[in-house]
Amino acid sequence: MNKLILIDGNSIANRAFYALPLLSNSSGLHTNAVYGFTTMLLKLLDDQKPTHFLVAFDAGKITFRHSEYKDYKGGRAKTPSELSEQFPLVKELLRAFGISQFELSGYEADDIIGTMTRLADERGEQVLVVTGDKDMLQLASEHVTIALTRKGISEVELFDPAHIREVYGLAPKQITDLKGLMGDASDNIPGIPGVGEKTALKLLHQYETVEGVLAHANELAGKMQEKVAAHEADARMSKDLATIYREVPLELTWDELAYAGYEGQALAAMFRKLEFKSMLEKMDFSGGADDADNEPADELAVETLHESGMAAFIANELPLADTLHVEVAGDNPHIGDVIGLAIYVAGHSWFVPKAELLSPAAAPIRDWLGDAEKPKKLFDLHRAEIALHWLGIELRGCVFDVHLAGYLLDPTDSSGHSLYLIASKHGYAGVKDDEAVFGKGAKFRVPDEATLAAHLGRKAAAVHSLAPSLERLLGEGGMLGLFRQLELPLSSVLAAMEKQGIKVNKDELRKHGDEIAVKLEAIVAAIYRQAGMEFNIGSPKQLGEVLFEKLGLPVYKKTKTGYSTDAEVLEWLRPKNEIVGNILLYRQLAKLQSTYVEGLLKEVREDTGRIHTYYQQTIAATGRLSSQFPNLQNIPIRLEEGRKIRKVFVPREPGWHILAADYSQIELRVLAHISGDEGLSAAFHNDMDIHTKTAMDVFGVEASQVDSNMRRQAKAVNFGIVYGISDYGLSQNLDITRAEAAKFIEQYFAAFRGVRRYMDDIVLKARMDGFVTTLLGRRRYLPEIAASNFNLRSFAERTAMNTPIQGTAADIIKQAMVQLAARLKERKLRSRMLLQVHDELVFEVPEDELETMRELVPNVMENCIALNVPLKADVSDGWNWYEAK
Repeated sequence: MNKLILIDGNSIANRAFYALPLLSNSSGLHTNAVYGFTTMLLKLLDDQKPTHFLVAFDAGKITFRHSEYKDYKGGRAKTPSELSEQFPLVKELLRAFGISQFELSGYEADDIIGTMTRLADERGEQVLVVTGDKDMLQLASEHVTIALTRKGISEVELFDPAHIREVYGLAPKQITDLKGLMGDASDNIPGIPGVGEKTALKLLHQYETVEGVLAHANELAGKMQEKVAAHEADARMSKDLATIYREVPLELTWDELAYAGYEGQALAAMFRKLEFKSMLEKMDFSGGADDADNEPADELAVETLHESGMAAFIANELPLADTLHVEVAGDNPHIGDVIGLAIYVAGHSWFVPKAELLSPAAAPIRDWLGDAEKPKKLFDLHRAEIALHWLGIELRGCVFDVHLAGYLLDPTDSSGHSLYLIASKHGYAGVKDDEAVFGKGAKFRVPDEATLAAHLGRKAAAVHSLAPSLERLLGEGGMLGLFRQLELPLSSVLAAMEKQGIKVNKDELRKHGDEIAVKLEAIVAAIYRQAGMEFNIGSPKQLGEVLFEKLGLPVYKKTKTGYSTDAEVLEWLRPKNEIVGNILLYRQLAKLQSTYVEGLLKEVREDTGRIHTYYQQTIAATGRLSSQFPNLQNIPIRLEEGRKIRKVFVPREPGWHILAADYSQIELRVLAHISGDEGLSAAFHNDMDIHTKTAMDVFGVEASQVDSNMRRQAKAVNFGIVYGISDYGLSQNLDITRAEAAKFIEQYFAAFRGVRRYMDDIVLKARMDGFVTTLLGRRRYLPEIAASNFNLRSFAERTAMNTPIQGTAADIIKQAMVQLAARLKERKLRSRMLLQVHDELVFEVPEDELETMRELVPNVMENCIALNVPLKADVSDGWNWYEAK
């Protein structure tokens, strides 16, 4: 049976343009609309196998409809030049594909398609119409199906008469009546003011047509009767404007639309002109598209590079390369061994073992890796850059990171963001799980060279295949800017910080450890004295027996193995016996001794005398950074002994200073901006203490009447609100009853109505969209927001409230880091950014740059993003991190 595909060229080109990032080739031609259009053509050819094909275009802005209504399509924004310049390319592309195209002055593409569907109906031929315009639904029939694009152009919904009836309760011909009543803002068709789709459908279900509604206007109630009577002429005109004209004088015959396939050389030449490299590799230019989306892994050619073949590869293949994978053993790239790397070029992967990479013959490969002008795609830029650094090899010029892209597209995926998992999720089956090749943990083994080469070669090929689709998905999700302008450059900023490391005064650290040991000894003695016996304080079983059996303290909760002695239990017991306070202090000091004295001493690198932490961008769903090996974001600061740990972090240059800059209440400032609450905003604009302001508004007192307890309670609710705190949670924080906590929260929301409104609105929006976003466009998906389980749903609702706040705060400090790194480089300052600890940045600064940095750092931090309230960064400095704080 014949099958005709009709494409609304203007509609699809427009949707492709806005769905994809603004791409261009090396000549400066913008190509994103053409790329999207090509993707759709290839999918249609592969899925539908059409016998006939036509793409219809609008011939100009003026059509016969303007004689009826001069404001038809009035108010439309001017077509961006970046899009209009691509229409000739789209038409050139169609010629390369061998697909017919047609336009006619005075008519729209809709009318051409409408006429063709009428002719096809008369012939009994099957037709698929591809468009983004719902008006086309009026053309559906026994033979005509409308493919309506969703999510840009990546998905379509098929409408035949039955599906139109299912969705709208209408016959296809009634679509014009629907538009007649509700109008169409995109075409400036007026309809009847105040009548939306819901009302229009209700009227048509009762009266069938515009004419029927008008004839029964006297039966309508109240204002609806007045609206219909007053706008009768608008309704009739709107229906006429929305009706597709199906008698266009076409100079086309059925046979002229026959599709015989594309001519390989012509299409290949067009793809080369557009620089569609991935399509060049996927296509079979002997006549049709390759049936496979991805090259089968076992057909991928992989070659190991040894010195004998190095010169030929460097001369012939390396200039064409833009994709690689660097394999690093272990979790910590600062100490992990680089096993080797693979470079992918046009259907072929080359494996470079570590020994060969370091050989004199591979110098051009090392130069290529470090050349910022040579664009590269890879998996986990950050990890690769650090590991190569310790081999003396620099990595620059990364333009796409599959690891970061996979994380941004699904930040809550608890299974992880390995290349294997990302590939599996996005339909690429050509790469194996690392554990299947290397083993895990103690069983980790580097396989034989052939197996290793094949595995890394497939990884490089996977990066090449995944990058375009992940980039498209980032564009569709509105995160391409976040990826390109924040996360990708931040990756190298973090790597630079980590490579610098921060110097540790080991003698000072050991001295502090000795002081803690003395205090621990005294506390242990006190605990033994209060217990009346010696026991293992670190044993939950023995501690439980002492507290609940020997001392008779009330049992708060039990575990399967006995009494619970966790932190919550001990905090509850603290007022009941002084031994409990000492046990809590013992635990804190013991943790400091083991984790932050002994632990940090082990982490000081012998060759640098510094600690090189590893920041992870892909752990926290909110976008916050995580520090590992060691975690320098979690040094306890409640105890003076914990704060003193910071004394051991010093500048590595004599006479230099440590400078620390900390955002002041950044999350509450973000909340003020997002919620638009007048009270919160006024407090920040007037540089008031926000907790005092909150206490004033909640308790209804003047500033002078706010006591320390009021401020403490206000502070707890301020920060609790950011995390969607419950009355129970607040009652635990403040040691008050749930009823008192509930009343406090109620008073807070009465005082800050904008915050309450934000909380309600963001939950509703999350329920509709399935996700929430930060100000910079970071998404967090919340599938549990519609769960029937109350606990799951409640957690998702709290997450919806706090993610835009926490995530935006995380984005802001990342933005500041990227901008500060650029400013330090532009001004050729010697100062170095060393650490990020939540809302704080730490630098080492030479004496002669101290004044400059005292001004530059807070200036950048406070102005890196525009909010409706001022950002504030407090800056201080000293001879070590402790003094700087």
